[in-house]
Amino acid sequence: MPLLDTEQIKEIIPHREPFLLIDEIIEMDENRIVGMKYVKEDEYYFQGHFPQEKVMPGVLRIEALAQVGAVAILSLPKNRGKIAYFAGIKDAKFPAKVTPGDTLRLEVILDRMGSRMGIGTGTAYLIDKAACLGDKAVHPDGKAASSNDKVTCQCQMMFMLERSISDSANHGA
Repeated sequence: MPLLDTEQIKEIIPHREPFLLIDEIIEMDENRIVGMKYVKEDEYYFQGHFPQEKVMPGVLRIEALAQVGAVAILSLPKNRGKIAYFAGIKDAKFPAKVTPGDTLRLEVILDRMGSRMGIGTGTAYLIDKAACLGDKAVHPDGKAASSNDKVTCQCQMMFMLERSISDSANHGA
């Protein structure tokens, strides 16, 4: 059973279908969060992104990680009601393809968090994909991944916090 389901996630971040790219949150503490994305055959982006060989765009894998990070940041009592914007990417890598039927485990570690800016490290893993070959992945918490897990996206991210949209409208921002 997830810690947060899609409806609960939508109470925390402003994203909605078709751009809500996480299905559930399964772990969360002060500095680390894990979300899941179940990649379905009918995802909107498969219609035009390599339709002959459906592949989830790397930029959407990063966005899914950013959404998971935003859930962690905006779940903190001091940040309730604020908006977390994705403000930067560093060292993004996409060593494996993501295709329909895959399950992504999206892990974000919040490395530093100030009052308005934060830095995190995100890693997306393909879960139990027997067809994956290569080195064994290691989860950010130091635990060895299953022998079939494979890193599909990794990057450092920067988040920027702002007042809520309604507060910004009322203050001319």
